[in-house]
Amino acid sequence: MVSAGTYSPAPGAAPLWRMIGTQAALETRMLLRNGEQLLLTVVIPTLLLVLFSSVDVVELGGGARVDFLTPGILALAVLSTAFTGQAIATGFERRYGVLKRLGVSPLPRWGLMAAKTCSVLVVEALQVMLLTVVALALGWSPHGDPVAVALLLLLGTAAFSGLGLLLAGTVRAEATLAAANLIFVLLLVGGGVVVPLDRFPDGVQSVLGLLPISVLSDGLREVLQHGAGVPWGGLGVLAAWAVAGLAAAAAFFKWE
Repeated sequence: MVSAGTYSPAPGAAPLWRMIGTQAALETRMLLRNGEQLLLTVVIPTLLLVLFSSVDVVELGGGARVDFLTPGILALAVLSTAFTGQAIATGFERRYGVLKRLGVSPLPRWGLMAAKTCSVLVVEALQVMLLTVVALALGWSPHGDPVAVALLLLLGTAAFSGLGLLLAGTVRAEATLAAANLIFVLLLVGGGVVVPLDRFPDGVQSVLGLLPISVLSDGLREVLQHGAGVPWGGLGVLAAWAVAGLAAAAAFFKWE
């Protein structure tokens, strides 16, 4: 007769926090091993920061060029990871049936989204550290409240994540790849990242100023360049984008 506990521990699902942590670690490793994603999320923002800080390509007004550029490049890093990179990766996972299979695993679907979010935040933390070191080496002199910076980055991440998941969950993977890269380039040019919004006509400027990349760039610039307090207006706009994007993604995302 087999005594109780002979086959212990009994098989079963791991605790939820452990499943999310394991999936988040896997997502992060996959992202860091992807050369194309590293080019988009790490190499391009760093090169843009160095290039535009060193070469007078665009007139940025008075003050050190790196002081204007660094907040915009930080916003671009959030865009590249939370929107472009996540949209492309999720779109192809959806196409190849990865999401369908993960959806029937013990990890709940909201847990999968939480793991992806944790992975995005880890990569963004690495991006911010790298860009900060490079900017300081170029002579950057940051000001302002770190809490305000963290709030802007978190709400910007939520906004871009919602929009990225909405794109990945509603169109084909090839279309997601093309659209995500095109949007990245357009927002790089017209989102106040390296070209000040006041270089555009007034009517265009008012529209561009409502985009999440513009709000994030301007908010970070107000805090880090001008030493302003918490930009509550910008945080409110980013929160609205985050709620709208995540709600739309939850309503229209197709898992297969």
